[in-house]
Amino acid sequence: MARSAVHASAASPLGASNPHQEGPADLRLVPPALAAWLASALALGMPGEVAAWCAVVTAVLGVALLAVGRGRSAAGLAAATATALLCASAATAVAALHAADGHRGPLPALAAEHAHAVVELRITGDPRPTLPHVRGAARAPDAVIVEAEAVRVTAHGVTTKVRTPVLVIAEAGAPRKPARRLPGPGARPAGSVPADGRASASSADPWLGLLPSTRVTVAARIAPPELPGDRNAAVLSVRGPPHVSGPPTATQRFAGRLRAGLRAATDGLRPDARALLPGLVVGDTARLTPELREAFHTTDLTHLTAVSGSNLTIVLLLLIGPPGLAIRAERRGLAPRIGIPLRTTAVLGGLLTVGFVIVCRPDPSVLRAAACGLITLLAIGTGRRRALLPALAAAVLLLVLYDPWLARSYGFLLSVLATGALLTISPRWSAALRRRGMPPGPAEALGAAGAAQAVCAPVIVVIAGQVSLVAIPCNLLAELAVGPATVLGFAALAAAPFAMPAAEWLAWLAGWPTGWIAAVARRGAALPGAGIGWPGGWGGGLLLAALTVAVVTTGRRLVARPWLCAAVALLLLLAVLRPVPLPRVITGWPPPDWRLVMCDVGQGDSLVLSGTDGSAVVIDAGPEPALVDRCLRSLGVTSIALLILTHFHADHVDGLPGVLHGRKVGAIETTTLDEPPEQAAFVRRQAAAARVPVVRAAAGERRRLGGLEWQLLWPPATPGELPDNGPNDASVVLLVRAAGLTFLLLGDLEPPAQRQLLAAVPGLPRVDVLKVAHHGSAYQDPVLLARLRPRLALISCGADNPYGHPSPRTVAALRAQGATVLRTDTDGSVAVVGDRAGDLRATVVGSAM
Repeated sequence: MARSAVHASAASPLGASNPHQEGPADLRLVPPALAAWLASALALGMPGEVAAWCAVVTAVLGVALLAVGRGRSAAGLAAATATALLCASAATAVAALHAADGHRGPLPALAAEHAHAVVELRITGDPRPTLPHVRGAARAPDAVIVEAEAVRVTAHGVTTKVRTPVLVIAEAGAPRKPARRLPGPGARPAGSVPADGRASASSADPWLGLLPSTRVTVAARIAPPELPGDRNAAVLSVRGPPHVSGPPTATQRFAGRLRAGLRAATDGLRPDARALLPGLVVGDTARLTPELREAFHTTDLTHLTAVSGSNLTIVLLLLIGPPGLAIRAERRGLAPRIGIPLRTTAVLGGLLTVGFVIVCRPDPSVLRAAACGLITLLAIGTGRRRALLPALAAAVLLLVLYDPWLARSYGFLLSVLATGALLTISPRWSAALRRRGMPPGPAEALGAAGAAQAVCAPVIVVIAGQVSLVAIPCNLLAELAVGPATVLGFAALAAAPFAMPAAEWLAWLAGWPTGWIAAVARRGAALPGAGIGWPGGWGGGLLLAALTVAVVTTGRRLVARPWLCAAVALLLLLAVLRPVPLPRVITGWPPPDWRLVMCDVGQGDSLVLSGTDGSAVVIDAGPEPALVDRCLRSLGVTSIALLILTHFHADHVDGLPGVLHGRKVGAIETTTLDEPPEQAAFVRRQAAAARVPVVRAAAGERRRLGGLEWQLLWPPATPGELPDNGPNDASVVLLVRAAGLTFLLLGDLEPPAQRQLLAAVPGLPRVDVLKVAHHGSAYQDPVLLARLRPRLALISCGADNPYGHPSPRTVAALRAQGATVLRTDTDGSVAVVGDRAGDLRATVVGSAM
C-alpha cells in the first residue's frame, strides 16, 4: 500500500502516525534464493562436466526468457523466472568449482589406495575430542577430529602443492600393548582409553590446543571419506602430536585468547553451567557430557548448546534496541543512550557481527548466526518488519554462493526455517492468541516457539527419527534465561583478557540462568514421554509435515471448542507423563507378571529380573546410558536392589550412568578380575559419585528378593583359577529361580570356562531360559548346551554388528535341541512371562521402544 493511501485511510485528519506500516510480504527474492539453494545441493553431487552443462543451459534459458518476455504483459513473471534461472546457473557453477577442489591433486588417488603420505595442513576449524563410544567390547580410543585444508602432499618421493579440504582424526598417545587374545570382539583395540570413559583426550592436548590458520605437518594414513559426495576429499588418520610449521594469524590468536579466557572464567562454576556457558556464547561444546547432550537433544534444545543466530541478535538488540523503533525518535538500546547516531550504530553493529564470526569461527552455524545479525542490522535502516523476509532471502542467496556446502547442511536448513517461521507464521499465531485474550508477552513467546517447532520438527525427524513432545514448553521455559545468560556470558568473554576477577564474577552471575537452562533440559528429558519414536529419513519427515499441516488446518475449529481443547491437552499430558498403567494398556508393554526382560541395548547386554513394588535386579548395563535408561523407564523400575556387572568390558558396563540416573541402587556386585583396568576404575568412580557400595562376587553366594532367588555359580574366588582367556571367562554366572522357572545367565563365558563350570557344578539342571553366552557367538561348548536343553534361548546383540553375532551355527544347535530362539537385533526387547505349571511365554517389543 502506498504511503498516500495509508495516510488517506487513517482515522486522524493528520494522517497515520507511522507511515511505515506493514503491507504484503515481499517475496521477490525468495524464488532466486530457493533456486540457488537447490542448484547448489544438486551440483555438489554431479560430475564436473554435467554440472558445467547444467550451468550453461540454465543461463541460456534465463537470458532467453528475459529476451522473450520483454515488453509483454507477463514481463514481471518472465523476469522473476529468468532471475531464478540465472541465480541457479551461478550457484551451479560455484558449487561445481568447490566440488572440484576435492578431485584435484594426488589425495583422492592416495585415499583410494589407503596410502601413507606426509601432508602439510592449514587448520580451518577448532579441534574437538570425539564423543565416547563403544567399539566391540571396549571403548574406542581417544581421538581428536579437526577440519583442515591440505596445502602440500609428499608421497612416493614427489611433493605436490594442493588446496584440498580434509578431515583429520588424530588418535591420542601411542598404541597400547595388546590384551590377551579373546575370541570375537573381546580383544581391546590399540589406543589409549580415558579412565573415566569421557572425551577428555588429555593425552591429545597438543591437537586440542591448535587454533584455526595454524600450519602443521603430519605423517598420515589416507582414506576416502565415509560418504560419497562429502565436503572433505580424504580422511587423514594420524598418530602422535602434530609438528607445527606455521603459527596462527594474529586475529586467530586474539580470538583464541578470548575463548580461553571464557573457559578459565567458568572453571569454578557448577558442572552443567561450566559445560554449557562456553557453548552458548562462542560455540565451545568440548565440556558437554554425553548425558547433557542427550537431554538437550531429547527436548529439542540443541540450538542452545552451541552458538546460534539468537545469541548475536540478543547482543545487537542490547546495542540498537528493537529494530522496529530504529528510525523513530524513541529508539532504544545502548547506542542512543550514549548519543551514537543511527548510521554509526549500524556500522558498530556490523563490526560486532564481524567480531562475532571471528571469535565463534566461520563454520556453518556461525555463518547462519551472522546472517541473522545482518538481517537485524538491515531492519535498523528500514524500521519495517516486512523488510526482514527479503533480507533473509538475500542472506540465503549470498551465503549459498559464498559456501555451496551450506546447501547440504541440516543446521543451515533448520536456521533458515526457524527464522522464516518467526517472520511469517509467528506474528499471525501471536495475533490470534491475543485476540483470544492471551497477554501480548506470552502470546508472542508461544507463537514464536510453536511456529519454529512446527517447521523444524520434520527436519529433526529426518536426522534423529524422534519427535519431542516437550519441545515447546521446554523452549518457553529455557528462553526466560537465554537473554541474561548470553549478555552476561559475552560480558565475561570481553572482560577475561583484561580483568579475570571481573570475568569470573560475571561468569558466576551467568551461571545461574545457564544452570536453569540445563535443569529445564534435564527435567524435560527425564519425563517418561519426552520423546516418541518416528520413522526417520525423508519419508518420515514428509509424513510429519503432512500431519502438522493437518493439525494446523483443523486447529482453528479446535480452538472454538474449549472442551475439545481440554481433552487434547489432557491426552498430551498423559502421553508425556505416562502414568504406570497407561503404556501397558495401550502398547501391552511391559506384560503383566513379567519375570525377566532382556533389554535391546544394541551390541551389549542388559537384563532385568522383576522384584517387588518397582524394585528389580539388573544384570549388566549395556554400552549406552540412554538405551538402558529408556528400557528401565519403560519397565517402571525406580529402585534396583542389586546391580550385577558380569565383567568389565565396555559393552556391559558403559551404560552404568543410565542405570544410576534417577534410581536408588542398593549395591553393585562385580566380577573378581579387574580387567580392563580402566573400565573397572570407571565403574568404581561412577559408583562412588552415586554413593553406591561395590562388592565382589563370590561363587556359591545365594540371595533372595521377594519371590526371586538366585545362586552365583561363577567365577572362582581367586582369578588364578580362571582360564587364561581374559575378562570374558571371568563373567559372573547366575542360576535364577522365579515362579517355578529356572534361568541360567552365562555372561560372555568362552568354551574353556564353560567346561570348567560344568565340572564345578556337576548337578547343573536343565533350564527353562538360557541367556546365551557372548551374544550367541560361535564359541559355545556343545556338551554344556546339551546338558541345559533350554526351552527358550535369549541372545542379546546389535543389528548389523560387525562380528556376525549371533552365529548361525549356534542358533541352529539351539533349535535342534528344541529351544525357541529370540534375539534383540531382530525381535527388540524380550520379556519372559509364565511359570513351570503353565506355558512359558515371551513377549517382544520393537527396537524403537
